[in-house]
Amino acid sequence: MLQLNYIRENRETVIERLAVKNFKDVELVDEIIQLDESRRKIQNESDAIAAEANAAAKQIGDLMRQGKKEEAEAVKSKSSGYKEQVKELTEKLAEIEQVLHVKIVQLPNLPHTSVPVGVSADDNEVVLEHGLAPALGEYALPHWELLSKYDIVDLELGVKVAGAGFPVYKGKGARLQRALINFFLDQAVEAGYNEVQVPILVNEDSAFATGQLPDKEGQMYHVGGDDFYLIPTAEVPVTNLYRDTIVKEDQFPIKHCAYTPCFRREAGSYGAHVRGLNRLHQFDKVETVQLVHPDKSYEVLEEMSRYIQGLLQQLELPYRVLRLCGGDMSFTSALTYDMEVFSAAQQRWLEVSSVSNFETYQSNRLKVRFKNEQGKMQLAHTLNGSALALPRIVASILENNQTENGIRIPAVLVPYTGFEWID
Repeated sequence: MLQLNYIRENRETVIERLAVKNFKDVELVDEIIQLDESRRKIQNESDAIAAEANAAAKQIGDLMRQGKKEEAEAVKSKSSGYKEQVKELTEKLAEIEQVLHVKIVQLPNLPHTSVPVGVSADDNEVVLEHGLAPALGEYALPHWELLSKYDIVDLELGVKVAGAGFPVYKGKGARLQRALINFFLDQAVEAGYNEVQVPILVNEDSAFATGQLPDKEGQMYHVGGDDFYLIPTAEVPVTNLYRDTIVKEDQFPIKHCAYTPCFRREAGSYGAHVRGLNRLHQFDKVETVQLVHPDKSYEVLEEMSRYIQGLLQQLELPYRVLRLCGGDMSFTSALTYDMEVFSAAQQRWLEVSSVSNFETYQSNRLKVRFKNEQGKMQLAHTLNGSALALPRIVASILENNQTENGIRIPAVLVPYTGFEWID
């Protein structure tokens, strides 16, 4: 959530940066500023009347102590309406603040000045490419055919148990999943992240605090009876560990990693690009989250990007890094890098990770603050990155490492899988 003071004091900049995200309802900015002016006017009026009431109460007390009962009664009569006036203004203030809140949460985060202008994924900027795609022979198959050929993931059995997008991993497929999860967690811990195990159901306050609500209701599974949401990413519960918290400046950077299953409805998804493991309703992911000092957040973003690239390099996967354009960014992000792995069998790039800096957008909702060197309260910056999401990593490993005799497991995973080949 954008800070109200910043919107009021930087109207033109806010409108200019929102345009980079292709935000069309710019009139909303002026509505927010006008509501804020009304709010402050009412607050000032209420404070002034409250001050007069306090002064009158003191005067009445002084007069009574002096035995001037009639004069005290006269002042009391004159000030009798103060309490009712303050009550009316307080009610009016609450109404305006509620409307103001509804309006301000409709504004997305402002994109960083380095975010390229664009309307879709076609306008994203390629920052770098690493590695070469393997040359596969005529035997090469897309991963959804490899799954059934080697009997490692059963998509149809998942449909029977739950529905499309809920695969059943079997045998070496299940062990490969477990190997990747453990590898990613071990790497994160080695990099200084503190591992946590968190709930996969969250309440509405948690979903709001990280920006899933009110923007992404249609993408989340809602458990109506208890008003819980199945998490779309571990970012939600992990970041919410610090909701309504004042942290110490010397605690920065606060680094956590977590493995969770993730759930996304992906309403309206269809076509060849979602076949097999390309897009699922339930999938496994290891997430990294950081809370940092505002002066360090973009330095940390680059560090997180390099860390995730290091994982892809160890898995021997060709990849590229994209800086997302304004039109392809999330509602909450100020700057996002996407990591995409090249699928040799599908002959296309598959997104496997996003790492984002949210600046104060989440922390303003979370109310996660610290006291700076000047003794003033300041909002922390929050960042998160997928390190990594498993389905497309598995798809790319299977496709890129297939041979006529089986599928080779990347060397770094062999100590975790206990086998070198799927055959």
